[in-house]
Amino acid sequence: MKNIFFVYLIVNKKNISYVGYTNNLTKRLFNHNNSKGAKFTKGNKWVLIYSKKYLNKSKAMKEEYKLKKNYILRKKIKDNYLRNEK
Repeated sequence: MKNIFFVYLIVNKKNISYVGYTNNLTKRLFNHNNSKGAKFTKGNKWVLIYSKKYLNKSKAMKEEYKLKKNYILRKKIKDNYLRNEK
């Protein structure tokens, strides 16, 4: 069976965002929220606001890099999430 990878965007209460990729989105979010994720995410509670599925790791890594660098798109995703939360 082929692995499926996800590119994701999470935010905390301070509206700080983090972009990553994983092949297990549930486990990765759990790790971020329990100080076992990336060093940057430790000590905060994170909410998943965006994810997109990819059929191979290489494509997911390329798209993760693009999203990390595209601050305008990240802001649009965050704004859309905040609008829908109200």
